[in-house]
Amino acid sequence: MTGLPGGVYQDKMRPLRWCFCPLFLLAGSLLWAEDLPLTRNVPIPDVQSPNESPKPYDFDAPPGGMFRNIVLAEGFEEELGFQRTHEIVPVRPTEQFPAGRSPIFIVFEFHQHYQSFQVFGRCYPEEVAGLDGRTVFAEDAMYIALEDQTGYLKLFPAEGPWKPGRYKVEIHAGEQVNDTSLMGTMRFTVVASSESQVSSDPR
Repeated sequence: MTGLPGGVYQDKMRPLRWCFCPLFLLAGSLLWAEDLPLTRNVPIPDVQSPNESPKPYDFDAPPGGMFRNIVLAEGFEEELGFQRTHEIVPVRPTEQFPAGRSPIFIVFEFHQHYQSFQVFGRCYPEEVAGLDGRTVFAEDAMYIALEDQTGYLKLFPAEGPWKPGRYKVEIHAGEQVNDTSLMGTMRFTVVASSESQVSSDPR
């Protein structure tokens, strides 16, 4: 023991006792870790259930993903939503339309999104006599702001009326149409006016 001023003594061995404790704990932890069983690396297919395999996205079907709902319709209406926002709702949803020049609407609703973008619709005559299926027959685009939860596209034939047959509409989303912007495909049928039970009054 070492004397200090004022008659106070200090034990030289006391600091050494505190140094030994962490060493004992560390050594004990290492011994306990060595006793743990090791698990071999298992290939992912061995632990995955066949039913858990992700379903491939179908770009030839109606869009999913950020689209909560999307339908073809004769028209649309604007309603005031519960958050005091203007919501676009379809009027007389259908996949069959009369021949002529009446516009065809595609009305959609989104899941929550965190940036603005555009939705594009490009309509092709898939099975229409006398029309090239690779030529765009009608198209439209709509800018979707951050607060927008609904929207619509208005398809109006650029040249001549709608002719009887089957049409497909490619739905794209993004800044522009490119190889990666396709979200899905909608389809509808145009029938002769005498065969159609759908009103042809445009909105």
